[in-house]
Amino acid sequence: MQRILVIDDDPSVTDLLRRGLTYEGYLVSVAQSGEEGIAIAREHLPDLVILDIMMPGLDGLEVLRRLHTADDGLPILFLTAKDAPEDQIKGLEAGAEDYIVKPFTFEVLLARVHVLLRRRQPEHLKVLRFANLTLDIGAHTVWRGDHAITLTSLEFKLLQIFMEHPQQVLSKEIVLERVWNYDFGGNANIVEVYVKQLRQKLEANGEARLIHTIRGVGYVLREE
Repeated sequence: MQRILVIDDDPSVTDLLRRGLTYEGYLVSVAQSGEEGIAIAREHLPDLVILDIMMPGLDGLEVLRRLHTADDGLPILFLTAKDAPEDQIKGLEAGAEDYIVKPFTFEVLLARVHVLLRRRQPEHLKVLRFANLTLDIGAHTVWRGDHAITLTSLEFKLLQIFMEHPQQVLSKEIVLERVWNYDFGGNANIVEVYVKQLRQKLEANGEARLIHTIRGVGYVLREE
């Protein structure tokens, strides 16, 4: 699991990001000051830092400088109320990978986080594994043990969502949003159809079921 450090003196921001990013499968640490953030980073070097600029004590620019002293490739995303163009230029020129102005939309921030972490991760981390199931995102291939499984693009995306959130119950609404990107007016039958098709392919050689139905809630990827 990738580790994200959020440094912001606004508890409402840190609480929102902790909940949202944890749900997305990240390990999230939060700090209320630059000093605290640097101490946490020294103990557990994060894969990404979301950093406010205007904080008491050390400001975000100084925190960035110190974090880059330890790891000059560490991606840092500024999340700040400083919205003037010159502030954005200053932040990016200081070494930030991205710059988002408050108030912000979590979905937009999450998309930026995904992009920054994909840039940082080595190629081998694009392979997801659970039990004897392997999904190679780069090669767009799926294996169950020694057997290759041919999936449609939507089946592949559906399986990827489950493998990115193993042992986590996903509601039909969440699956609709992540796979199809829009609402079917409350009709989630399309999810049932695709889960059934995916199960048939994953279990074609007598393999045990991995995608389980949690009645009235959704689905979960787990071993028996």
